[in-house]
Order: sequence, then C-alpha cells, then structure tokens
Amino acid sequence: MELSIVIPVYNEEENVEPLIQEINAALRPLGKPYEIVVVDDGSRDATFAVLARLHQREPCLRVVRLKRNFGQTAAIAAGLTYAGGDVVVLMDGDAQNDPTDIPALLAELKKGNDLVCGWRSNRRDPFLHRRLPSLIANRLISWTTQVKLHDYGCTLKAMRGDVAKNLKLYGEMHRFIPAIAYERGARVAELKVNHRPRLHGSSKYGIARTLRVVLDLLTVKFLISYSTRPSHVFGILGFSSGGLGFLIAVYLTFQKLVYQESIGGRPLLLLAILLIFIGFQFLTMGLLGEMLSRTYHESQDKAVFVVRELLGERKCA
Repeated sequence: MELSIVIPVYNEEENVEPLIQEINAALRPLGKPYEIVVVDDGSRDATFAVLARLHQREPCLRVVRLKRNFGQTAAIAAGLTYAGGDVVVLMDGDAQNDPTDIPALLAELKKGNDLVCGWRSNRRDPFLHRRLPSLIANRLISWTTQVKLHDYGCTLKAMRGDVAKNLKLYGEMHRFIPAIAYERGARVAELKVNHRPRLHGSSKYGIARTLRVVLDLLTVKFLISYSTRPSHVFGILGFSSGGLGFLIAVYLTFQKLVYQESIGGRPLLLLAILLIFIGFQFLTMGLLGEMLSRTYHESQDKAVFVVRELLGERKCA
C-alpha cells in the first residue's frame, strides 16, 4: 500500500459520503494503490451506518469504530495504528479540507521532506472565537517549540509512514505533531492549502480548548528540550532559588554580626529559608526525573537518536 488517508470523524453523517467521493476523484488519477481509514470516534448520529453502507461498495475504505468518544487525538492515533501506507495523509472529516490538495502535499514529500503541513491561508471560520485564538496559539507554539509554522491547527498533513508510526499521541497532542516529529529528526515543511466553509453539521472546537492546548504545550516543550536531561531544567531552577536564598542569608548574617541588628522577626529571613528549601526540592526533583528518564528509555529500549540513512554494510575479512 503506497498511500493511506486517515480521517477522524465525530457526528459527520452528512459529510462522510461526499468527502470520500471527493478523495476518490482526487486520488484515482494518480494511479497509486491507496486506502481510506475512517475512524468513527463514538458518533451518536448515523455516521457509522453511512460508513458501513459505503464499506460495502468502496473496496479501499476501512472503518475503525471506537467504543466511545475518546477525542480527536485518540482517533488520529487509532487511524495511524491501522494505516498501512508508505505515506499517510491526515485530514478532517468535516469536508473543510480540500482533497484536491493531496497531490501537492505528496509532491512536497518527494522533495526530501518527511512531514508536510497544510496552511489554511484563506481560512473560512469566524474570526473572534476561531481564527483569533488560533493565531495566538500558532505564535505561541512556534515560539516555544522553535518549529515555525503558520497553522498548527490544520489537520491536513502528509507524512512518511515511519514518521506516522513513531508518533506517540495523547491528551490534545495531535496539534503538536509537527513539533513531535521534528524532535525525532523529521524534516518539516508547510504548504498553502484550500480551506472550505463547513456546509453540514456543527464545529466541535471552542475557546474552552485553549487552556488544554497551553498545558499540552508545556508537556511538549519539556519532552522536546529536556526529556533526556530533566536535571538540567530542575537543576537550573534549584540552583537559582537556592543561590538567591543563600545570598539573602549571607546579607542577613552580615547585618547581624556587623551592625548587631535583630533579624529573627524579619520576613526576609523566612524568604531566605524558603528559597533554600525550594532549591533543594528542585534539585531532588531533577535527580528523580533523571532516574525516571533512564527507566523510560531503557525499559522500552528507546534510542535517544534517529538514523536517517546508513551507507555500507558490515563485512568480515
């Protein structure tokens, strides 16, 4: 199988059939064997009934039905698990992503990229509660992860199969796929894609997801920068806190010995003690983090590197 199209859906009974027809129309001229993996994330409408009917006449369609609504990240993870293509394309089930953009994404992959992300430059969503929060989130994520993209929220992506299989997704981390892939050595590119207005159904997104995105962003930043050296981040915090507390304590000691001032009731003394104890706690957390990191990598036999290419074979004389 050369190509897998993975589509998570939730209550999209009116969108799935025309979307699959559009995908077929866009991919058949390419002459490549492909499959469409649709993950029904516990829909409560007739989405699965429509998919079951389509499955009878579409030999390339695979349907994965989850027992309940686990969320978009879990649905994408399920789709990637069952996708068998050398290249995997992700897209939304609301028909706002345009299947005619898929050939252009595949062409960008052939240029040596491992992951190509869609950029909805002409986004057809309300500005105040959709585009504005997305704009802020994109700037924040790009700044934090150092993976500069215009549109982290666009589901339309094409990636090589080995990249897809190495993604470990949970929480709300599907939007951080470019950053996670980059951390594993993938070459990430971006391509402008068409974005269409939603014709049927209702959006599942809202402003309430912003806080969860920020929390997951902290997790991603830690995994990218410090997953193999947690003592570095906790050690810096510990030395900074403990060092500041020590300097305050030295200052108070100088005041007591030289000027004979009373320091027992001064809030500054309590602050010094607090900062020193916090410093010790951070250092302890760093050491515990190092132990957990070693256990995590060694128990899974997970390498701390990714090989892109190997030339030559080992030969015996």
